[in-house]
Amino acid sequence: MESYVPRLKQQYRDEVVPALVKQFGYENTMEVPRLVKISINKGVGDAVENTKALDSAVDELRKITGQQPAIRRARKSVSSFKLRQGMPIGAVVTLRGARMFEFLDRLITLALPRVRDFRGVSDRSFDGRGNYTLGVKEQIIFPEIDVDNVDRISGLDVTFVTTAETDEEAYALLKELGMPFVRRGDEEPQAA
Repeated sequence: MESYVPRLKQQYRDEVVPALVKQFGYENTMEVPRLVKISINKGVGDAVENTKALDSAVDELRKITGQQPAIRRARKSVSSFKLRQGMPIGAVVTLRGARMFEFLDRLITLALPRVRDFRGVSDRSFDGRGNYTLGVKEQIIFPEIDVDNVDRISGLDVTFVTTAETDEEAYALLKELGMPFVRRGDEEPQAA
């Protein structure tokens, strides 16, 4: 019996690696940058007053990723936010392997096109070390979330961790995998 290989992983092997070798002149295919993990983070500021908000955030992340999220707790006490050290304030999921490629595929083909007035994602969110973070303003763009059962619309952060040494290599990798980037200056000015 043959094991299942996600569509994007196969595309990475068959198309992305040769394209990046040609573009950057790598001498060995092991030098080609690859996606290591995708981390999805959802902060829940309301969790201080409303514990149900954290439960619904955990449930939404579980539906979106197919994996149980870990609860994040406050590292410091902040009196102005009525926050004590150790209080739960968010949830995070780290995806690797087949689940990572499946999530990326669903994000690119299903979720991002459902964003209102979508023209592409910004290419400005690279961190200088080959990692990219994408902010999603509404969790309802994911088809797994039932809009009727959502208490409140909230966002989440999706971080793509790669082995690329430069932002240019990471950009090329994600672009080849199908990330719909908009180059600087190509996007239309936002209405004030």
